[in-house]
Amino acid sequence: MRVLVVAVDVGTGSARAGVLDREGALLGRAESPLDMNRPAAGFAEHDSEQVWAAACTAVRAALRTAEARPEEVAGIGFDATCSLVVRDRTGRPLAVSPGGDPRWDTIAWLDHRAIAEAKECTAGGHRVLDHIGGVMSPEMETPKLMWLQRHVPESWRRAGHLFDLADFLTWKACGSLERSQSTLTCKWTHLAHEETGWQPDFFAAMGIPDVLDRGQLPARASPVGRDLGSLTAAAAGELGLTTRCRVGVGLIDAHAGALGALGGLTGNPGEIHRHLALVAGTSSCVVALSRDARPIRGVWGPYYGAVLGDCWLNEAGQSATGALLDHVIRRHGGEPDLATHRRIGERIGALRAEQGLNLGRRLHVLPDFHGNRSPLADPEAVGVISGLTLDHSFDSLCILYWRTAVAIALGVRHVLEALRQRGYGTDTLHAAGGHTRSPLLMELYADATGCRILTSVGEDTVLLGTGMVAAAAAGLYGSLPSACAGMAQGTSERRPDPRATRSFDQDYRVFLAMHEHRRAIDEITSG
Repeated sequence: MRVLVVAVDVGTGSARAGVLDREGALLGRAESPLDMNRPAAGFAEHDSEQVWAAACTAVRAALRTAEARPEEVAGIGFDATCSLVVRDRTGRPLAVSPGGDPRWDTIAWLDHRAIAEAKECTAGGHRVLDHIGGVMSPEMETPKLMWLQRHVPESWRRAGHLFDLADFLTWKACGSLERSQSTLTCKWTHLAHEETGWQPDFFAAMGIPDVLDRGQLPARASPVGRDLGSLTAAAAGELGLTTRCRVGVGLIDAHAGALGALGGLTGNPGEIHRHLALVAGTSSCVVALSRDARPIRGVWGPYYGAVLGDCWLNEAGQSATGALLDHVIRRHGGEPDLATHRRIGERIGALRAEQGLNLGRRLHVLPDFHGNRSPLADPEAVGVISGLTLDHSFDSLCILYWRTAVAIALGVRHVLEALRQRGYGTDTLHAAGGHTRSPLLMELYADATGCRILTSVGEDTVLLGTGMVAAAAAGLYGSLPSACAGMAQGTSERRPDPRATRSFDQDYRVFLAMHEHRRAIDEITSG
């Protein structure tokens, strides 16, 4: 009988599931969509019960595609966006907006309602800031919890369970209230490298002194891949698996992508800092691992053991990348489905065949339409477009799309410059996520950064990373690093075109100048 594992990846718009064998080959994959509630500007909410149901639907479909029997599956792992799930003491959902429907019990990762609370956290100057790049982001859980306590006091009063979404999924799967070192360290200010990880004085200063008890948060976080126990009978029935299936401590989705991309390097820890993971979909993250702590202003971390037990992790990112390209299409009255993206990409190819890198050279974009996560750490930063005309043709959309994609790649270069200053070698990017299916973006990431780009020959690197977690929990390998080494897939390589890189050097100078011009305008208008 085959021995298989199941990986579940919950993103912004869908839940995806994969069935993998012991060697990491993806045998079956399926996807189920998620709704998002937008009750006000800057708000974004999920229904956690729908998230769980979508995960179960995707798992059952992936099993059918893989022609896998339930009894063949030894372990399951979950990754998810860093969204906040709020439940009462009996486990029932609570509304996260004033007057809201309890169905919408989850504040999504990209929600920016808590910008004011994030500023308070930063102004407080507590030493937890030393491990989040010096600036609290509204995408983290502490400011969201502060906002909930102030604006939805009834839900705060009734709250009895507070979860990061990945931990909610493992709770649904096996009933465990353990929490992942990936989620607590990176989003809840838990200092995993210290004997006392939580800092109660920080929560007291922020007005939520009872958050640990109210959320049933454990004293210590659990390492990624730890065996939490078997699926409950109810969960096994919903997932189409058996109660012999073991559940692993989960992780944040970008970290799963980093694990799948970089896990094969665990046997060469002295070189791992030269290989960065670029996990790109709705948003983008650059994940760096090192054996020593490297604090960087405007870059999240350093986090100890957030992916691998003996490594520190830094995470930089762009809050809107795939979402920004979708937005460009919508602003031109289109629907950003796969067919539209493909049609635009084909037309860009034809235009570039005529004009080369001169296509849209006077059109420049700052891609901070949802703030700048890194390296400026400014959630209130705005996007800028310079060089517009009255042209509203399809070609004008294609040229704006092309130049927006260039700006996204230049944003990655901006991040890499910050990492370089703290000793990270940045000659190789291991790409994962939805952007790997875009030849245009893969070309730009190489040419605009000057890095070689490695892409897994496997179909889905994020599911691979979560499959490694499942394999470790199921005991198929002696440890998570062993699972990473045993399941790592081969890669294909793209090298930068030196001629294109020199051309993008000029674009990068414009990119930096636009940052300065935006800052100057903000100073004038705020005076």
